[in-house]
Amino acid sequence: MQYDAAAAEQAWYMPVVAPSSAVETAAERVERLASESAVVVFSVSTCCMCHAVKRLFCGMGVHPTVHELDLDPRGRELESALACLLGASGASAVGAPVVPVVFIGGRLVGAMDRVMAAHINGSLVPLLKEAGALWL
Repeated sequence: MQYDAAAAEQAWYMPVVAPSSAVETAAERVERLASESAVVVFSVSTCCMCHAVKRLFCGMGVHPTVHELDLDPRGRELESALACLLGASGASAVGAPVVPVVFIGGRLVGAMDRVMAAHINGSLVPLLKEAGALWL
């Protein structure tokens, strides 16, 4: 009984439990993760295109933050959120993989096709410099 009284007296310091509406949605999580580093790649560890885009960046001297969706418990939710961000162009067929998805400076660049197009046309390096990921 004394314990109950002591607990009631000290209840003022008890942490407030967040309401269920404060739970981060998949889209909010993608946005947060994408803004935490200069270059962020959402990937699947067994995807050859994901491997290629990671190698491209590493070959340029850029070390992206990589989020492997197949190793994340909420990976499917994140992949759905990424598909919505990419729109129809990112996943043309139902169930088609949307990865890799690249963010530079917190902004969506796109999937592998957009990254390679930016690399070929010369706009990738300025994006990387602007984001602080490359110092050439």
